[in-house]
Amino acid sequence: METQETAVELTSILTCPDCGHKEVETMPTDACQWFYDCKGCGALLKPKVGDCCVYCSYGSVPCPPKQAGDDCCA
Repeated sequence: METQETAVELTSILTCPDCGHKEVETMPTDACQWFYDCKGCGALLKPKVGDCCVYCSYGSVPCPPKQAGDDCCA
């Protein structure tokens, strides 16, 4: 019996909560990204309380560890 693995998406669209600018970014697979400078307005994005990284807070898909069902940055 074959086990089907779900592919992990490595790109995410980050949306700035301040100006609404959207940017497609490649997520790191070996580290959390805690900070991101918005390319629209320059705001420094940080994860929301309870999220591990900016992709889990502002991305169109969560970070690769979360997608795989793991604890992020554990």
